[in-house]
Amino acid sequence: MTGSQKQPVEPPLAGVRVLDLADERGIYGSKLLADLGASTIRIESSHEHGLRQRGPFNETGESLWYAYYASNRVVIEIDTESDDGIAQLKKLVSRADIIIDTGRINSLDPTKFNLNKLNNKIVHVDVSSFGQNGPWKDFLAPDLIAGALGGSVAATGDIDTTPLKLFGDQSFLVSGTYAAIAALTGLYNSRDTGSGERVSVSVHETIASTLEHVLMFALYPGFFPWADGKILPRRGSLHWGNAYEVVPAIGGSIMVTPTPNVEKQIAWLVEEQVEEDLLDEKYTALDHRQEFVHRIMTVLRKWVAKKDAGPFFHEAQSRHYPYGLVMKPNEVAHNPHLQDRNWWKEYPTEHSSVKGPGTPYQFSRSTLSNPAEQITYQTLSENILNTIGWV
Repeated sequence: MTGSQKQPVEPPLAGVRVLDLADERGIYGSKLLADLGASTIRIESSHEHGLRQRGPFNETGESLWYAYYASNRVVIEIDTESDDGIAQLKKLVSRADIIIDTGRINSLDPTKFNLNKLNNKIVHVDVSSFGQNGPWKDFLAPDLIAGALGGSVAATGDIDTTPLKLFGDQSFLVSGTYAAIAALTGLYNSRDTGSGERVSVSVHETIASTLEHVLMFALYPGFFPWADGKILPRRGSLHWGNAYEVVPAIGGSIMVTPTPNVEKQIAWLVEEQVEEDLLDEKYTALDHRQEFVHRIMTVLRKWVAKKDAGPFFHEAQSRHYPYGLVMKPNEVAHNPHLQDRNWWKEYPTEHSSVKGPGTPYQFSRSTLSNPAEQITYQTLSENILNTIGWV
């Protein structure tokens, strides 16, 4: 090796063993850990294929949804209702560092699994719809219902429209992300103290973390003259401060905001002689702040309406303004920013492949697991466990 060559650095979670027992509510968390290099085994019931039956499907009937969410792991079918299957699952539990479990298919029945006895250092992340306590603890909620009861759906659409369904499984992407965070936090604690723990993740509670832009109305209605008491207004893309808005331009739409440097934004408006009355000294007073925000957004809407969306967006980017160009789904596939960071990956199925998003993070030194190395279906054996580092 020459002096100019660098020694490859292992993925961040190399050597960490994850047992994936999750359904839709937690499988994204397992994927995040697997993509970070964790050796991940997913258990599928031999009686029910579960998530492999979720669409969309390719022409051969394979689930493209599953190809993405179950990527980068070994899938093992076990008859979890048999004594032999339970014994196999116990073997995996005894060797795992992390379990992500959603309490349904293949869940760890506490009457059959004493986790502390099997593995007193294991981190058990238990993802449920409404937590382990309370009147809703035994209820399930699909993604749309979870979003509705959690409050995120109420904020979609405009004030005079019905709510809109968010694209994809947004609620479960949130809970899956929290499952991964809980797993890593628990792993850190386990390695620091030598003791494992059970972490409960409630989908219902995680959704609340996405509502910063509307909870301000419920918590501080007196500060917002447009708030309807403690009702969370339907606001679509609007931030609670009203300083972020998607506005129409020629040939498209632009997300504009005068933040984080209002003076710089006004300077651009002055440069183009469209600042109107924004230099009025009254707007410097704190008690006129909301009036100023309303006024500058009005000026921005009028200004942007006369701009060609594409060229204007690129000019804003060159000036380091945090504007965003609204793109259609098919246009996102050709986004130069995503292409430049090698965002799109091929996720193979048994007979073909599907292109999907890559990892939402990059590291300067360590490598990441390649989703193209994903799903292999195996029968549990010591040879397989040895191959993937579970010995």
